[in-house]
Amino acid sequence: MIKLYGIKKCNSMKKAMQWLDAADLEWELIDYKNVGVVEQCLPDWCSRVGWQVLLNRQGLSWKKLEAAQREGIDETSACALMKQYPTLIKRPVLDSGKALLVGFDAECYRQRLLTA
Repeated sequence: MIKLYGIKKCNSMKKAMQWLDAADLEWELIDYKNVGVVEQCLPDWCSRVGWQVLLNRQGLSWKKLEAAQREGIDETSACALMKQYPTLIKRPVLDSGKALLVGFDAECYRQRLLTA
């Protein structure tokens, strides 16, 4: 079963959920802001797609950080920040068991989830 990680009220999450429903795929929502799975999932996600892909540098959470936290960011500091502030993780994170997709892109979803 597809696991969709993120924050339920996020617009990108809503688009992904609508797409998955329209594609008639079975999926489970895991709201990591409420459930707190980031610490256990983050090492796996970073090894599969890289911390640079996961870290959302465009969002408000990133902009609210102090300049010292943003400067010289590396894997260790990025992972520590994402554990402390899960809203820094780009959404959604979709785990199909085979692929880990970060962010919503309908064409990417179609290619990775609907074609064998």
